[in-house]
Amino acid sequence: MREALRGGPRVDPDDLITRLDAVRRFLTAVDGHLPDERLVPAHTLVERAGTRLALSRDHTVVALAGATGSGKSSLFNALARLDLSPVGVRRPTTGVAHACVWGPLDGANRLLDWIGVLPRHRFIRESALDGDDESALHGLVLLDLPDFDSVQHAHRLEVDRLLGLVDLVIWVVDPQKYADRLVHTAYLREFHRHRDVTLVVLNQADRLPPAEVPRVLDDLRRLLDADGLTGVPLLATTAVDPSGTTELRASLESTVAERQASLRRLAGDIDTVVERLADLVGPESAGAGPDAAGTRALTGALAGAAGVPAVTTAVEAAYRHRAAGATGWPLVRGWRRLRPDPLRRLHLPGTGSPSGEPAEQPVAATSVPDPTAAQRSALGLAVRAVAERAGGDLPGPWPAAVTGAARSRLGDVPDALDRAVAGTDLDVPERPLWWRLVGALQWLVTLTAVAGLAWLVLGYALNALGLPDPDEPMVGEVPLPTLLLLGGLLAGLLVAAVTRPVVRWAARRARLRAERRLTAAVAGVGEEHVLTPVRAVLTSYADARDALRVAAGKK
Repeated sequence: MREALRGGPRVDPDDLITRLDAVRRFLTAVDGHLPDERLVPAHTLVERAGTRLALSRDHTVVALAGATGSGKSSLFNALARLDLSPVGVRRPTTGVAHACVWGPLDGANRLLDWIGVLPRHRFIRESALDGDDESALHGLVLLDLPDFDSVQHAHRLEVDRLLGLVDLVIWVVDPQKYADRLVHTAYLREFHRHRDVTLVVLNQADRLPPAEVPRVLDDLRRLLDADGLTGVPLLATTAVDPSGTTELRASLESTVAERQASLRRLAGDIDTVVERLADLVGPESAGAGPDAAGTRALTGALAGAAGVPAVTTAVEAAYRHRAAGATGWPLVRGWRRLRPDPLRRLHLPGTGSPSGEPAEQPVAATSVPDPTAAQRSALGLAVRAVAERAGGDLPGPWPAAVTGAARSRLGDVPDALDRAVAGTDLDVPERPLWWRLVGALQWLVTLTAVAGLAWLVLGYALNALGLPDPDEPMVGEVPLPTLLLLGGLLAGLLVAAVTRPVVRWAARRARLRAERRLTAAVAGVGEEHVLTPVRAVLTSYADARDALRVAAGKK
């Protein structure tokens, strides 16, 4: 039986630390995305495992756990070969944990401080009279725990706490209560991931007839197999006969010599935590990110909420308004100046940062109409659709985390949209070259008409005063002043007629350019306020999935 606890594979300390770091990375990745109550075991593992590895790898902490009357305190004393833990008929006898340390006590004190064993309940199993009799157990820290079925609730809580800290557990059962439902459902079954650091002893075997011991052991083995503890060592012990603990002592000696119990316990703890977290991650295909269709729908909804249609309509109207003011008849341009510029009415001069990028300097708020209820509803539905498309195939609470991230900055979107519109270069020119050329031509023909009119008025005035009428040059049969007047007027009408469709075509192109730039600007708002938070959650999910795979021991 010396090899009873050496059936499990050896645990490499470096691999264990790698897996523990992976759990730590998992917690970092999911921080703020998953419910805290799901992560408590993982946080506890990281804290306990890190502390346990830092304290001592040269000591093996073994706990004797059992129900009232199982004789674990007597077994504790028998293994120590000293009366250290109180034994009696009054129940519960053990109210606090007692510890016996083989080897110097100084090396185990920090470990016992962390476990929470009071100094007055610590004993050292080191005597010159023993010679080398106890040297095989040097490094063993044996604990006698309170009864886990104690009527005092504080005792049960203390047992649960200590069972999470020790390296190896020896479950002590007696012939009368070895099939007790509590020990199997509440404790043994929960240790199925710690088979390599679990041992069960049928104590007080001396109370059974020798022929009954194998039968009871077989029945207990059946119960252990049902608990998922197949292969866990099972021994029969008695504290009244020195030879009754020989096999158990031999198992402890091999365990102490191997220095693997603490590593196997932590490996089992990691397996347990990973198993509980497995439903929080899925296949690699999950969480691919926002798709193109959802992004386009979001951009369209943002454009509606930002008033892009109203702005582009104003851009087209402003272009026509400004072109007419620059290329129309000079005599009527003043009337046009009395009409407000459609863009300036929205507090949009039409120029801003190039390429639709937000301006570095602060920009004034616009007077673009507020979004309607329908537009706000469309934006909310688009954001929800992006979240559902991006995270709908994720497991557990991740879809809710993606939706929460997508909506997390919606309160900032209206101001961001207004700044994006105000800071976008709408590329509506004030006076392009061709406007100035057409305007100069209009001035030329207008001055020509005015000159002809003035010539005719001068002639009529001279006739009215009885003064000699100067000879009027003729062009064909038409007097030159009349030709200048009519030609100037007709030329002005012709220039206006030719310019008007060109202005309409250019205004439509200006509208399309402004629409592209505004769409790019509001798409940037969607990227920053919706898509980036969503991608951050999906990145966290991918990091958590990869970390959990490493924590599970997969490459």
